[in-house]
Amino acid sequence: MTDIGKKIDALIRNVPDFPKPGIQFKDITPVLQDAATFREIIAAMAAALKPDNLRYVAGIESRGFIFASALATELGIGLVLLRKPGKLPWKTLKATYQLEYGTDAIEIHEDAVKQGDKVAVVDDLLATGGTATAAACLLRDAGADVRKVLFAIELDFLEGRNKLKQAGFAAVESLLHY
Repeated sequence: MTDIGKKIDALIRNVPDFPKPGIQFKDITPVLQDAATFREIIAAMAAALKPDNLRYVAGIESRGFIFASALATELGIGLVLLRKPGKLPWKTLKATYQLEYGTDAIEIHEDAVKQGDKVAVVDDLLATGGTATAAACLLRDAGADVRKVLFAIELDFLEGRNKLKQAGFAAVESLLHY
């Protein structure tokens, strides 16, 4: 485990049976409350993204916005928001994806990216990979060159990384693995 991974792990709050019985929720809010650790997370994520010469960081609603906005500021690049349906005020593009029971969707503004724009998708946690894969595919379908998909935490046993790889996104990184 990396030093930053150890710091994140020490601050994570495990919440049993949330949002439903049998789930062990990894609550990242105590990590966000520790300014020094949050600053180190952003620095580590920025270092992982600098070689990609990005135009945008795309944050997935809602905790992904926290990391993506700080990264965009740190890197001096733009921010793209990936939101739940009906939350963006302009014309949108949508990707629908499967959940354990049913479907969900994610949207971006239709003019959020241009053909060939280099983008990284950012979120707090990779679980099953459904939302992250839909987000990366939506950006790719809109013309973006998705260079990396980056997370603070990854739940390896749920194999979300495999879903991203099967969709063609091999550059997946996480600071902490459970």
